[in-house]
Amino acid sequence: MAKNEMLVRKPVEFAAELEKAIPPERLLVDEPMSKHTTFKIGGPADYLVLPATVQEVAAVLDTAKQYAIPVTVLGNGSNVLVLDRGIRGLVVKFGPEMGYIRHSGSTLFAGAGALLAEVSKYAAANNLAGFEFAIGIPGSIGGAVFMNAGAYDGDMSQVVQAVTAVCGNGDLRRFTREELNFGYRHSVFQENDCFVCEVELGLAEGEDNSIRVLLDDYTSKRESKQPLEMPSAGSTFKRPQGYFAGTLIEQAGLKGTRIGGAQVSTKHAGFIINAGGATAQDVLALISKVQAGVYKQFGITLHPEVRVLGEK
Repeated sequence: MAKNEMLVRKPVEFAAELEKAIPPERLLVDEPMSKHTTFKIGGPADYLVLPATVQEVAAVLDTAKQYAIPVTVLGNGSNVLVLDRGIRGLVVKFGPEMGYIRHSGSTLFAGAGALLAEVSKYAAANNLAGFEFAIGIPGSIGGAVFMNAGAYDGDMSQVVQAVTAVCGNGDLRRFTREELNFGYRHSVFQENDCFVCEVELGLAEGEDNSIRVLLDDYTSKRESKQPLEMPSAGSTFKRPQGYFAGTLIEQAGLKGTRIGGAQVSTKHAGFIINAGGATAQDVLALISKVQAGVYKQFGITLHPEVRVLGEK
């Protein structure tokens, strides 16, 4: 078979095989990623699937491996910037279909698509303490494990006791706490070809009133300080040691700075928002401008926390 003919047939055959692994209504072709990110930015994904079970995830990954199709995994679409040309290959999005939450004693189990706020509320409703810090973090628990997300002096490394993942060959693997290699905004899943499917949290039995006081306090702080009314990817930059990124940006006179539709939030300078019609290129240009301004003023390099995905 000629090379050009292979290039034409491969996507057709791959799509047909995908439909054997997942129902057609949960297989989207040339899907705009702006519909699937909290930034509301991003070009089309060649294929996007919405698996409902771990078995579907395994089947989809096995199919992608057979056809040498690159795979990108997405949770709630927070903390990511998808480039304007979109994502080549297959995007696996863990959404509500894999957002179950349950518990046994003080161990809480959550599917990768479960939103952190919902997990936090579920824990509180069942008098389980230790996950209050996550109430204000946008995104899913799978993505939170990937990034070791945190807030208010808490992070995922403090509560995750095990993770069940599907690896690139379609095999299931259970990672213990010691194997997760957590660090600041880092986990082992940034280094391997395995994708978080289920998270086990080791929580503590708590008292209803004290848990709810913490939830209310963290929620109030978030609502008063963060630009929740505008599309963003959450905090744009990692916290430099000994400093706060937002404070440095504001002191450098960059609060409110705008390039195209991207703007440094006037409410919290640590956030870049989509002020209307922003492109990924607008955001990248603004990130570079902020980095240059802060470095010129303070000699401190800001590193983006937002993951950049897609075709350059």
